[in-house]
Amino acid sequence: MEKSIFITGASSGIGKVTSLYFAQQGWNVIATMRNPEKETELIKEPNIFVTKLEVTDPISIQNAIEQGIERFGQIDALINNAGYGQQGLFEAVSPEKIQAQFDVNVFGLMNVTRAILPHFRSRKSGTILNISSGAGRLTTPLLSIYCASKFAVEGFTEALAYELESQNIKVKLVEPGFIATPFNEKTTTSFAFDPSLTDYNTFNKEMGEFFKSFAGGNIFTAEDVAKVVFTAVTDNTYQLRYVAGTDIEQMIQVRNSKPDQEYVEFMRGLLRPNAFKG
Repeated sequence: MEKSIFITGASSGIGKVTSLYFAQQGWNVIATMRNPEKETELIKEPNIFVTKLEVTDPISIQNAIEQGIERFGQIDALINNAGYGQQGLFEAVSPEKIQAQFDVNVFGLMNVTRAILPHFRSRKSGTILNISSGAGRLTTPLLSIYCASKFAVEGFTEALAYELESQNIKVKLVEPGFIATPFNEKTTTSFAFDPSLTDYNTFNKEMGEFFKSFAGGNIFTAEDVAKVVFTAVTDNTYQLRYVAGTDIEQMIQVRNSKPDQEYVEFMRGLLRPNAFKG
């Protein structure tokens, strides 16, 4: 029997590329997005069904799941991919933007997961894969809200994996590093800025230079991430975490190899090498 996968946030970036990759491997794909009427590429694939889903709207989630099951008979795997990254100084990010970040990245992911679990439990099988981030394992300045949301995803996913193993349902995480996708373009344009916070001017300039040099060193693409996702979904193991990106893989190795405070001092030196001299 052909297998089917349900993917959120499939209109661009990792979500779209992963939808195409699974379809190329012979899977049926339920590719969901907020504005399916704007999609022109995925609708051309005979084994991709494009439909509307807004992760903050439980009714649209339930409708998309029911439509996917009606179209392909069952759903074998869920990819919680929908999300965005709020950047900016914590003081510059409004409470409304903080709430929106968690509504999408955390509560939205939980909404979709909760809605699909009855189907998976009834079949005593299924895989849930949450697209996390290197920012769910490591923190950097100007990403405090995004990091907080992804740390929440990591904790939720790990705990849920222990629960759902009792139902023969696998729960996994893929942690991309910096990937050149529309996600990062959107993140940059939504950067929170408060011109009154002049005390941070020097710091902001230093961090801008750091992130520019950091981003230029990674050659991982959305296609590479899609292959990692496919491996995680199909390897028939209960492995929890899959790192996707040479940059973040190296940083996680550093994080795991050092005592906690030693790692913190290492990061301080990496981020602002001249800040604590003289």
